[in-house]
Amino acid sequence: MVLAAGLGKRMRPITAMTPKPLIRIAGRSLLDHGLDRLAAAGVKRAVVNVHYLADLVEQHLKRRKTPEIIISDERGKLLETGGGIKKALPLLGPDPFFIINTDSLWLEGPHGNIARMGRIWDPARMDILLLLASGATSIGDEGYGDFTMDPAGVLRRRGERELAPFIYAGVAIAKPELFADTPDGSFSLNLLFDRAIAAGRLYGLRLDGQWLHVGTPQAVKLAEATFVASAR
Repeated sequence: MVLAAGLGKRMRPITAMTPKPLIRIAGRSLLDHGLDRLAAAGVKRAVVNVHYLADLVEQHLKRRKTPEIIISDERGKLLETGGGIKKALPLLGPDPFFIINTDSLWLEGPHGNIARMGRIWDPARMDILLLLASGATSIGDEGYGDFTMDPAGVLRRRGERELAPFIYAGVAIAKPELFADTPDGSFSLNLLFDRAIAAGRLYGLRLDGQWLHVGTPQAVKLAEATFVASAR
């Protein structure tokens, strides 16, 4: 599931005419960077939700050969992360699936991170598995972190007045049955994260490489410079 329906308000004025998923970094759109990662990990089919400037996103996706693209149309109403995935469940099927944000970008380490997530995924222990980036080495994020992680990989939210070492890197694996008891309409994936934490079933995997959060025009420049420097 590729989340590509957002308005990209923090990215204005760039997103006045260009949907955020089509902003280019190092010659590739953010959307293509994510789909390339999925294809490299062996993903054969991707559901992409669309809302803002949806026609442009759909036209762009027609150029791709792999993975196979299925559109989940949210033109009528923007449903946030959780609601958008819930609407797309009939297209995703009955098995656990990857979720990826289009503003999540990283320089890959020696081992592909999406494939690593697939290898450690254990539905007997996990309801959701998150890819986590180190706040100390990430580019474009100036927050206090999102999660702490114990030696077994179990996650806990950052407490009030606390610094946490890990940032959610915008990639997850989730079970479709988690959406059964969720609101109709718009809601955030954070609802499911918190439920999994309460059950002791939210796990994390540390990203191998360097994460870049591309959320503002300034972050676009930083990400471009980082990619250029890594290619030298």
